[in-house]
Parts: sequence; structure tokens; C-alpha cells
Amino acid sequence: MSALSIWLVGCGNMGGAMLRGWLGAKMAPDSILVIDPMVTDLPAGVRAVPKAEGSAPDVLILGVKPQMLDAVAPTLTIGPNTLILSILAGVECATLAHKLPGARQYVRVMPNMPAAIGEGISAVFAPSLSPADRAQVEQLVAPLGLVEWIEDEDLFHAVTGVSGSGPAFVFRFIDALAAAGVAAGLAADLSLRLALQTVAGSARLVQSTGKSPADLAEMVRSPNGTTHAGLTVMDASDLATLVRQTVEAAANRSRELAKAARNA
Repeated sequence: MSALSIWLVGCGNMGGAMLRGWLGAKMAPDSILVIDPMVTDLPAGVRAVPKAEGSAPDVLILGVKPQMLDAVAPTLTIGPNTLILSILAGVECATLAHKLPGARQYVRVMPNMPAAIGEGISAVFAPSLSPADRAQVEQLVAPLGLVEWIEDEDLFHAVTGVSGSGPAFVFRFIDALAAAGVAAGLAADLSLRLALQTVAGSARLVQSTGKSPADLAEMVRSPNGTTHAGLTVMDASDLATLVRQTVEAAANRSRELAKAARNA
């Protein structure tokens, strides 16, 4: 992977998380050129320029906001050997091919913020990939965490709602759980540590046991006990509907972005 020339176009929160994930996996810093006029405080050895320069790269990673694609596209150099990886929410492969013609292949990747520590999950879609291109994409994405290949591009809207935006929803839950502990009398720092490890450990337990989250919740609950009392309140608030509506809102916004990009 270090032999590839890589352009990271846009190094905001998600692009920066991917960059940190790659460097944490020992990718050579000098193999990545960051193209971003606003970026500051890059890791040592990573070069940044305000606009594209030089010949077309082997891999071009689009990390700008979807609404910026029309402004950025004309400034980029695309060659017949360039592989384009896009993390732009809602921007379909056909739209990428229209706005950035001439690349070897167009691939959509939906990573999430834990990619920064190699603990993310990335959904990947491409209309068709040769075995060599698929291996190259895997090599680029695997250091960021788990990789899930998606066969239907339309499913990317739901993926965006669950895993792309999902860390923000989990962060809000952790914040609320810690705040509830403070309201119950705990010191803020202790309550946050309890909430953080409870969420992290519970997720790992689901992964390690293979049991469903619903089954594990029932294993914690004892009749008329403390967990039962808390779950009774949670169930009465219809948490499942709230979460479904939250994911639907994110997925619907992804569809709106796709429509806007197609019509631009």
C-alpha cells in the first residue's frame, strides 16, 4: 500500500479519522497528499496543499462535504489508472462518474468515526470490481476496522443512518447515561467512566457471545429488580420508535443529498 500515490481530498472530521487510522496501521505518511485549503495540525510527515497539483494519483479519496463536489471536481486531475473512493453521503457512483469522468473505477465507502482508532466499520459498494481492484480497496479500508461489502447501492442510505451517523447517536446516549448518573448523585467524572465502560463492554459482550442484544437484556433483568424497573420506564417511552425515526431521518437526508447531486 505504501507504493500507491494517494490523494485525500478534504480532511475534516471523517477524512481526518481515516487518516489517523491509516497512520496507526503504519501506512507511510509521505504516501498521502492531503488536499484541503483549511486543514491544520496534520500528523508528522503528511503533506498538505490547498489545491491539487501534479499528475493523477493511483487513489483519489473524496472526503469533502457532498455539497462541495461541483466546486472541487473541476480542480482534480483524474487519470485512466485512478481509483476513486468516495465517502460522500448520498452521492451515487453514477453521479461520481458523471462529475469526475475518466477514472478506472468508482467506489463508495461509508466509514465511521471509530476508524480513527481502527475500530470503525466501513460499508463498501462498487458496480463492478476486478479481483485486483477489490483487493486494493480491501487493503485501503481494512486498517480502519471491519469491512462490509454492500450489493445494492440503495442500501447505502440505511447504512448511513445506522453506522455512518450512528456514532453520534451512541455518543448522545453515553452523554445522557452519564448525566443521569450525575442527577442520581455521582461525581461527573466517575459517572462518565461508568457510562463509557458499560457501553464499550456491553458491545464487546454481544460480539463475543453471539447472543442478541434483546436476549442479553433479559439476562440482566431479574423479576421486580432494579434493571426491570429501569427497562419498564425505557419500554414505556417507546425507545425503539425513537431510534427508528432517528435512523430514518438520517437515511432520508442521504436520499435528499443523492437527488440534489444527481440534479446539480
